[in-house]
This record gives sequence, C-alpha cells and structure tokens, in this order.
Amino acid sequence: MATHKGSEGTVKVGSNAVAEIRSYSIEESADTLEDTSMGDSARTYKSSLTSFSGSLDVFWDETDTSGQGALTIGSEVTLNVYPEGDASGDTYYTGTAIVTGVSRSASFDGLVEASVSVQGTGALTSTTV
Repeated sequence: MATHKGSEGTVKVGSNAVAEIRSYSIEESADTLEDTSMGDSARTYKSSLTSFSGSLDVFWDETDTSGQGALTIGSEVTLNVYPEGDASGDTYYTGTAIVTGVSRSASFDGLVEASVSVQGTGALTSTTV
C-alpha cells in the first residue's frame, strides 16, 4: 500500500505549474436517480451524471502569470492535479474547469494568500504521467 506526503503534489494550469501552493482539494460526485417501483420493499437508485469541483489555496504571487495569473474569474482552464508529483508513472487527475471564485486575504503578521474555487465542466479523468 502506497502513501504520499502532501508536499509531493502539484497543480498545473495546462502545462504550467501554479506557484506557492499551500493546499488544494478536488471533489467528485455522482447524481442518483430513484427507480423504486410499486411492490419494492426498499428504495433503489441508478447512477446518473457526474461532476467535480475544487479549490486551491496559495501564497499570492503576482509574478506567476501562467499559473496563478491564469486563474481569473470566469476563465476556463485545463486543470491538472498531481497528488504524488509529476514524475513518469505518477497518477494525476485532469479536466476542464471554470474559475468561479477568487479571494485574497492578509493579516499584519502573515503573508498575502489567495483562494481559488473551480467548477468542473465535463468529466474528470485519472491518468498517468
């Protein structure tokens, strides 16, 4: 059984790595359709449409024009999430996503941070480098 440290991962917009990643999440879900009929003793369901969404937390870096800079509100990007890194043979997830939110925050004793929210459009696929 393989385990991985979070620090091994990376996220890319297309082929461009996003700089200063602190954390990320990607969630997949599937809708269900009820197909229970008269005479059934328990509810039954069928799998239906799938979707994915995610978020990315970074230390804000205005010089990262092809990574953080590409994640602007409303933009449609190819998002590639590499949980175990991007070396040959590593598994990663890829899909088209629309940037639905960007927030930036700071405190007097911390660094400026940004959080990006995305909504997938189409399927999220798993493949290897």
